[in-house]
Amino acid sequence: MSDPRITSSIFTRGAVDLSALRSPAPSPTPAPAQSGPPAAGAPAGAHAVVDVTEANIQAEVLERSLATPVVVFFGAAGYPESDQFAPVLERLAAEGAGTWVLARVDVQTNPRIAQMFRVQGIPMVYAVVGGQPVDAFSGVVPEPQLRQWIQAVLKAGGVEVAAPEDPRLDEADDALMSGDLDAAEQAYRKILAETPADAAAEAGLAQVGLARRVAGTDPRAALDAAAAAPDDVDAQLLAADIEVLSGLAEQAYQRLVGLVRRTAGEDREKARQHLVGLFTIAGPEDPAVASARRALASALF
Repeated sequence: MSDPRITSSIFTRGAVDLSALRSPAPSPTPAPAQSGPPAAGAPAGAHAVVDVTEANIQAEVLERSLATPVVVFFGAAGYPESDQFAPVLERLAAEGAGTWVLARVDVQTNPRIAQMFRVQGIPMVYAVVGGQPVDAFSGVVPEPQLRQWIQAVLKAGGVEVAAPEDPRLDEADDALMSGDLDAAEQAYRKILAETPADAAAEAGLAQVGLARRVAGTDPRAALDAAAAAPDDVDAQLLAADIEVLSGLAEQAYQRLVGLVRRTAGEDREKARQHLVGLFTIAGPEDPAVASARRALASALF
């Protein structure tokens, strides 16, 4: 389940033996019952963050994870990376509004829990679903990757989650729509540096390239030129770009598949790469892309 764009998972299912934690523990002194609204100034979703000790780990982590995914954070005050990362997790837990629970473990006061989870350094984070750890990573990771990891944890717990909005993409898309191609390219490349293989950013970057290729072109004249010279590779590529921008993507794909069939060597590879670049704009889930990929494979082999 680990996102390889975060870190390599250090967890192997079954490697953590939590059986000792399931033994009866002394019951903590019950907290006074509270009534009425949350205290003024309490952050939304504050109930999604709990401090865990041996006394309550069975209830707050093992039993709670049977219904709600639990993210267990191992840290300690006074350690820079731990102090830096804890507030990020706490904020995301508050945003989650109860869809998952952040369980904080102070390794200095709870060394036995850290030992059972095989914590060798802090900060360290485990996901517990259905009473069992399902994934883990160590160290500090950027917030975008952390959000993706949490989304994967929620899916593993059977929680339906909507794809979160990414303000970075909004900024990049706004620049593209306003015609500021340099700013859009910079924004998309920044996303890809932080989140490699982000499909939306790859599609946006491909759109920037498309916009640059057709800038200043007379669409009608370009299409007429391509019709008059079917073996002119550059003319066909430009015509395909214009067709994609005109909402005729399938027609563009057919044009370039035909060009691949008729050419060889460098011209053929140029046409193939251009077609694959146009696929990136639409995304792999587009039925027209799937059909065109099959046609391209047939043309190549």
